[in-house]
Amino acid sequence: MIAPVLERPAAIPTGDARRVRLVVLDVDGVMTDGGVYLGATASGEAVELKRFEIQDGLGIRLLQDAGVAVAIVTGRESRAVAMRAAELGIEEVHQDRTAAKLRIVGTMLERLGIGWDETAFLGDDLPDLPILRRVGLPAAVGNATREVRAVAGWQGRRHGGYGAVREFAEALLEARGDWSERVEAYVRDREAGL
Repeated sequence: MIAPVLERPAAIPTGDARRVRLVVLDVDGVMTDGGVYLGATASGEAVELKRFEIQDGLGIRLLQDAGVAVAIVTGRESRAVAMRAAELGIEEVHQDRTAAKLRIVGTMLERLGIGWDETAFLGDDLPDLPILRRVGLPAAVGNATREVRAVAGWQGRRHGGYGAVREFAEALLEARGDWSERVEAYVRDREAGL
């Protein structure tokens, strides 16, 4: 089922957007639709598959090209997440089955020298609430729970796994005044065969 796209979300305030140095993403329900395909090979090796939206990947690349770091923090461990992060050049990938996301993000920010107020987090569900309550730009996907929507400073319309990350990346870059420049740079690179 393809998730609906509702009207355009409200703009992110320019000051908030320009302050962001790091965007942290949840995975299940944000980068994916929240579904997990579990199975096993003939030899009994466990297999987990996730579906990632390709447009989200380009949104992440455009953020990185604009100088905004991107990190992944998730409460599940999955090789699929590590593979997708490697494809996108995301070095900060934290998979912790205890879902102790606040501790993980706090430690990462301290190590990177980035403040909570310089951080955006895109989430969808209850494990994301502690981080959303601390960051400078709390953001929610279109299908986020009511508790997450209540604390979000920005809420998208697209559902997780269906372009929600791209929608946020575009909104953030537009608010910073970087979107058009990043798009044109991307097109020039493709035309040049880079």
